[in-house]
Amino acid sequence: RMRMKIRRWLVTGIIRTILLLWSVMVIYPLVWMFLSAFKTTTELYTTPWALPSAYLPDNFIIAWDRYNLGRSFFNTLYITALACAVNLFLSIPTAYAIARIRFGLNQKLLNLYLAAMMIPSVLGWIPLYFLISRLGLLNQMWVVAIIYAAQKIPFSVYILYSFLGGIPRELEESASIDGMSQYGILFRLITPLLRSGVITVTVINIIAFWGEYFLSMLFLQEPSHQTLAVALDLMNRNATFQNAWGALFAGIVITTVPVMLIYALLQKHIVKGIVDGALKG
Repeated sequence: RMRMKIRRWLVTGIIRTILLLWSVMVIYPLVWMFLSAFKTTTELYTTPWALPSAYLPDNFIIAWDRYNLGRSFFNTLYITALACAVNLFLSIPTAYAIARIRFGLNQKLLNLYLAAMMIPSVLGWIPLYFLISRLGLLNQMWVVAIIYAAQKIPFSVYILYSFLGGIPRELEESASIDGMSQYGILFRLITPLLRSGVITVTVINIIAFWGEYFLSMLFLQEPSHQTLAVALDLMNRNATFQNAWGALFAGIVITTVPVMLIYALLQKHIVKGIVDGALKG
């Protein structure tokens, strides 16, 4: 028994040490990035690992105004919000139809969505660019939002389909007997019960849409329509010649903090949603 206790203590100590080291490796760069956003260029070169002498918002103001990061922030916010809304509006009815309406092709249609998840989206970028260009829809943020939403439909349908498997059909039958229409059952009864699944899908999609770079660079070529990812890439190039490293770090903080806050606030729902979806699926 004593040997077993010692062995458990050693194993627990090793695991905790590894997790502690891993946490430090993950958290320290974030802390260093946040502190560097308040440093001057001289401090970044002379004392890169020390605390800033003063916590002034100068770098944030420069990044927000001079490099138009404020406009890029709201562009990204608009595209992300619209893409998530369109994605949910299309994915929830699709997942419900596959899970509840029997028409002989349910499983094949679900397998088709699963197969679509395996196809690299980069294969469609060039023909999609020529199509959007010929239609005269370049530099339209709503077009990029629809493209984002369409790319994530297979993933969202698969996740929501797994959650629908845990909702009893008797609830829908009772609502139908009470006179509720099919659309009422879907949007007034089923959708609220899919809360964990909807939150999980939404947060994962927000993370993907918020930091997307290549599609926004292809389809939004005007400076007034740039997203945060493209604006940060330009700031990174300019920082080398203009010594604007503090502003660059401030821009990175502005870009990453909203996503980190959303994930931190909804982490419990995301973990619960993933676990519940895996069990129900």
